[in-house]
Amino acid sequence: AEYRAQMENAHLVMGSATPSLEAYTKAKDGEYRLVKLEARYEDRPLPEVTVVDLREELKNGNRSILSRSLKTAVERRLERGEQSVLFLNRRGYAGFVSCRSCGEALKCPHCDVSLTRHGNNQMICHYCGFQMPQPKVCPSCHSGLIGGYGTGTQKVEEEVQRLFPQARILRMDKDTTTAKNAHEQILEKFGNGEADILVGTQMIVKGHDFANVTLVGIILADLTLFQNDYRAGERTFDLITQAAGRAGRGEQPGKVVIQTYKPEHYAIKAAAGQDYSYFYKEEEAYRGLMKYPPEWNMMVVLMVSSDEAFLDQMAEDICDYIRS
Repeated sequence: AEYRAQMENAHLVMGSATPSLEAYTKAKDGEYRLVKLEARYEDRPLPEVTVVDLREELKNGNRSILSRSLKTAVERRLERGEQSVLFLNRRGYAGFVSCRSCGEALKCPHCDVSLTRHGNNQMICHYCGFQMPQPKVCPSCHSGLIGGYGTGTQKVEEEVQRLFPQARILRMDKDTTTAKNAHEQILEKFGNGEADILVGTQMIVKGHDFANVTLVGIILADLTLFQNDYRAGERTFDLITQAAGRAGRGEQPGKVVIQTYKPEHYAIKAAAGQDYSYFYKEEEAYRGLMKYPPEWNMMVVLMVSSDEAFLDQMAEDICDYIRS
């Protein structure tokens, strides 16, 4: 779009509540012109946000997918005839391994991105190729509560139905939207008040406007926080901010409950406060420290060959050429 606008000598307007770090840096440096909207539509207040530390829930014996405060909040909405949205982000869900006791994920010592678990229980960095076997205890706190995640939207739906047998629940994910128009039908049903709770993946947080939704529950913010990508913090901030924006769009004030094992992470704190400038400051410092974009440029070269020795030689040659 930017290139086309240059060719046509046209204006390009980029609009986002969560601009990418690259775009915002250009705006800050005067390459783009920055225009801010400081207030919400009709000056409505931002939803009240609660961050739940899942480590504490576990210590107190709660092994349910829903924390006690999220469960209470859903109960209240059901009593008042209001609607709730429960969001589980599965996009780019890769087999990261983390500790339920201290909240740390296994990360690459060189790239600071999460390691991905492969079939043979080897943990591999998808940036530099670093490998290690999956440990039996957490390297940070030595707890045995370390492992991967196996929670999907279906599991969330079953748990919610078990906790609230009287509730009418709709689920929206890849599996329930394969049929033609299924996507629109689910949203229409929910919009018409034919369900109390909508459970789904990131397709439910993008720009939908339901006046009767007064609660958004983010089941596990860490699913994006521990992606094997340097943008993991940015993706987490974006999705939580967008999900939180679904609550309280009508007359009633909204509430958002964020469940996480890492409540102290700046992306979670910034999203809870809907504070983009705080997030930008922290993320920019991190990217600069690790030499990631937009502070530094990055190039990925993928090479494929049936002859491994030849491939090795060519990779060396390309590296030499780039270095020179």
